[in-house]
Amino acid sequence: MRARRVVRRRSIARVAVGTAVVAGTAGAVHHHQDQKYAQQDAAAQQSYENAYQEGVADAQSQQQDYAPPPPAPAAPSPDLTAQLLQLSQLHDSGVLSDEEFAAAKQKLLAG
Repeated sequence: MRARRVVRRRSIARVAVGTAVVAGTAGAVHHHQDQKYAQQDAAAQQSYENAYQEGVADAQSQQQDYAPPPPAPAAPSPDLTAQLLQLSQLHDSGVLSDEEFAAAKQKLLAG
């Protein structure tokens, strides 16, 4: 019986060692995979960051290249329109001569 116990203890020890080897190998493989995926994630993140920075730079250069359209000429103010209308009425009624009307109109439009 004694011989049997020795064999049994050795087989239990072998199973324990085998289990430890398998567990250690699995842990090492898992750690290696974690590192590999972390490196891939970091590379992808860097790629996204580079693309974002390029997009920002492109947008800024396009914004600098873009010149806003010149402002539209201001519409005559209602006051100027009213004054021109009054001059026209005075001219039509004969109060102002053609020369006086032209001079007054030029003065209004210049000022």
